[in-house]
Amino acid sequence: MNRFDLSNRTAIVTGGAQGLGFGIAKRFIESGAEVIIWDIDKELIKQAEKELKSDKLTSQAVNVTDFKDVKKNIDQITEKKRIDILVNNAGITGLTAKLWDYPIDEWHKVLDVNLKGTFYCCKAIVPHMIKNNYGRIVNVASVAGKDGNANASAYSSAKAGAIGLTKSLGKELAEK
Repeated sequence: MNRFDLSNRTAIVTGGAQGLGFGIAKRFIESGAEVIIWDIDKELIKQAEKELKSDKLTSQAVNVTDFKDVKKNIDQITEKKRIDILVNNAGITGLTAKLWDYPIDEWHKVLDVNLKGTFYCCKAIVPHMIKNNYGRIVNVASVAGKDGNANASAYSSAKAGAIGLTKSLGKELAEK
């Protein structure tokens, strides 16, 4: 296994209580990082904490679709420590349906989690990373954002937006 030294680094992993986010959190802990799992599902958070069993792990129930919740939690963390790494992993695929049959409320839900959540987390953490002159942000997207998937218009659109957001933010921060 490739080894990364993340000693003395603190990372937030959104959607970190299951799936890819859980795997990222686990690997970061194994690499020496302090990890803060953000997830909306408190039961999954408890399960992840039991499975990971680490003194380098904390968690918070955070709704990434609510900027006030995101900002409040970022501000609480940064009062005590630096956040060095943000992994925007929280995401949902949504329903599988033709665009013309896609429910509008489901469309909003998918874009809220996958795109707005990524934007909100970046918006809240970037000023702290600039102040600390250090930071790494990983925004998890999908090939669906590049190519579009049939019957997944909301997911494909949200991930395309996340790709564009990532490119824009990268250019804005390139000299920092």
